[in-house]
Amino acid sequence: MQEAGFELTDGLRDRLTGLPDVEAVRTRLADWIAMGASVGGRAHVHAMLVGLRRFDAVNLAYGETAGDQALGEVAARISHFAASELDGQWLEAHAGGGKFLLVANEACSRERWQLVAEQLADAIARPVVVPTGVLRLSPRIALLRGLEGEAVDSMLDRLGQALEQAHDQQGRRLAWADGEATPPGRSAAELEADVLGAIDRDEIEILFQPQFSLPDETLTGAEALARWNHPELGRIGAGALFTIAERADHVAPLSRHIAGRALDIARTWPDDLRLSLNVTPADLAFGSYVRQLLNLVKASGFPPRRLTLEVTEQALVHDVKQAAQMMAELSSQGIRIALDDFGAGFCNFRYLKVLPLHYLKLDRSMIDGIATDKRDVAVLRAIVAMARALDLDVIAEGIESEDQRDRIASEGCAFFQGFLRAQPMSAAMFEKMLNR
Repeated sequence: MQEAGFELTDGLRDRLTGLPDVEAVRTRLADWIAMGASVGGRAHVHAMLVGLRRFDAVNLAYGETAGDQALGEVAARISHFAASELDGQWLEAHAGGGKFLLVANEACSRERWQLVAEQLADAIARPVVVPTGVLRLSPRIALLRGLEGEAVDSMLDRLGQALEQAHDQQGRRLAWADGEATPPGRSAAELEADVLGAIDRDEIEILFQPQFSLPDETLTGAEALARWNHPELGRIGAGALFTIAERADHVAPLSRHIAGRALDIARTWPDDLRLSLNVTPADLAFGSYVRQLLNLVKASGFPPRRLTLEVTEQALVHDVKQAAQMMAELSSQGIRIALDDFGAGFCNFRYLKVLPLHYLKLDRSMIDGIATDKRDVAVLRAIVAMARALDLDVIAEGIESEDQRDRIASEGCAFFQGFLRAQPMSAAMFEKMLNR
């Protein structure tokens, strides 16, 4: 429970676990960031927030004494695991209740940090023997890699949000706190109130993530993304933007604004390029979404046959029957449908039966290990074979290396996107790309 390489003098220790509190984590993260900046570099901050699912039920069923013993055992397992698995500086803390923080200043890949989290979850899930019985705990872990220049409070806020998502999704133990940092300098309430004003002031910029065919790498279109060019805070990425809009219940108007702007821009593209738009849960919960989207398409003059809608499993869980009806109506107009982030969640195969799909879009987690892991390749091969049997094309996202690109091409993926060939870019930059 000691941090490697430091004598812990800040913060308080928890009576039950003997661990430092969250304030010690704040101090240590700030120290790491400052130390990185002082030598002209940056800290390699990684963090996990571990939550024990339904821990209150343990106290009720086995008694608070047993619950306290379980917390002590979990703390010991995390400390032992970190000491044996982490090479750099690290610190563990008790975040209250059934929650623990593990932070590290260690240069490692996203894949390595996720593997560490999976191994830690396995260690915590082993039976815990208490006087009143044997407990089996169900851990959920939020993972984070600190962004350059990100404040400590932003990191902790993103971890908390990701852990909530992990708790809400059955069968999912890990959740990445992806996207942009929560912007500092203004309260959440102020930002939430400002979203609609940002739309009116034209502060929401549309970016385009190019997509390419395989194996010839012909440019086939782009996925529309968004960022908020805030006059005081600067750039706010799509992840933070939609988080803010969701808290203020403004996702639907934001989504319509992005769709309208993207369609107007794409209207000037060559006839062989497609535009992909993301569909949010708020969109599908809105009864007139189909009518409003078709009105936007008609007003823009963009051909429906060149439009793809990307819908995630998260957008479907509330009412898949209604979603299927809406997707069918849109598909009847020539619009194509992609099941986005395939492989990231529970992967309910019923969706493949009831939705009028044209594409499966693989989540980057299904791609990360395919250049080195035979099991990952086997899973990819099975997904592509299933897609072919259903007459669906497979799109791979998050392609960052030539080895990944070559592997997805050899396995039969039809399209890809990722930083290997192009990052998200402004409409002007995409136009220059077309001209080249």
